[in-house]
Amino acid sequence: MAVNEAPPRVLRSLRGRPPNSPDAPRESDPSAGRPRSFLTRLRQDSPLLLMTVPAVVILLLFTYIPLLGSVVAFMDYVPFLGFSGSTWVGWDNFTGLFQDNLFWSALSNTFQITFIQLLLYFPVPVLLAVLFNSIAMPMVKKFVQSVIYLPHFLSWVIIVALFQQILGGGGVVNRVLATHGMSGIDIMSDPGTFQLLLTSQAIWKDAGWGTIIFLAAIAAIDGQLYESAAMDGAGAWRRFWHITLPGMRPIIILLLILRLGDALTVGFEQILLQRDAVGPGAAEVLDTYVYFNGVVDGNWGVATAAGLLKGVVSLALVLAANKFAHRFGEEGIYRR
Repeated sequence: MAVNEAPPRVLRSLRGRPPNSPDAPRESDPSAGRPRSFLTRLRQDSPLLLMTVPAVVILLLFTYIPLLGSVVAFMDYVPFLGFSGSTWVGWDNFTGLFQDNLFWSALSNTFQITFIQLLLYFPVPVLLAVLFNSIAMPMVKKFVQSVIYLPHFLSWVIIVALFQQILGGGGVVNRVLATHGMSGIDIMSDPGTFQLLLTSQAIWKDAGWGTIIFLAAIAAIDGQLYESAAMDGAGAWRRFWHITLPGMRPIIILLLILRLGDALTVGFEQILLQRDAVGPGAAEVLDTYVYFNGVVDGNWGVATAAGLLKGVVSLALVLAANKFAHRFGEEGIYRR
């Protein structure tokens, strides 16, 4: 009997098996190595595509279709005349924008607030996530997380009112100082501390909520790495520096790039509620500049030019930050 020939007993047992039997010999599928056609992939992925339809519709209605209104930046737009009745002015709106000192003041305030929030606010969720991960008792961990998640669901009106009751002229801090014979301070109306006040409010409101994605990144790190490092004598700081931080680095870089893309948006509602208390010199940012020029004063062309310039600068920041991430071996928000 040849080496590759099956025994007669085996051949007799397989001869009566149906073709789809698990024990029956199977022929190779001739279409296994072929690429699927577009219609085949569309039919197989149709449930996933249907799930994305609501998000795509919302994105089209509120993001991409409104981009067509950017032509107002090149027009002397009058709402009653519409696009067809308004006159084209070319780059005149941008020329007037660059000659406006209030615009440069708003741009400067926006970058200053962004820098302070990147320096003071961005690291807080990372540190809180590391601290929560070190809590051994699950009940205590869940309780603390629930407490710090709660401010995220409060509106800025409530948060500003709470800070006013604590740090305002008639707030709790000034009452305590007056009780001890000391002069009071009104932080809520001090232009010099306004940017730090905004950052502290943002930290109190959203730092806890921002820990969610970092906790997920920590949970994805292999626990055996910590055990091996502990057996080698690495302390808590070395385990954080050599295991936790590298494991979180892709998420940190991704969120940092996205934050830079949103750098010129520093909280319209939060600032608008406190603008009158400190004055436009300290509280005027690009969002409030667009609002007061467009909605309040009706200078739609200049306001749209400022908004269009804001979008271009944000796109440039995202592309530059993503390119910088590629140089350090990270994928960023898209691959090269």
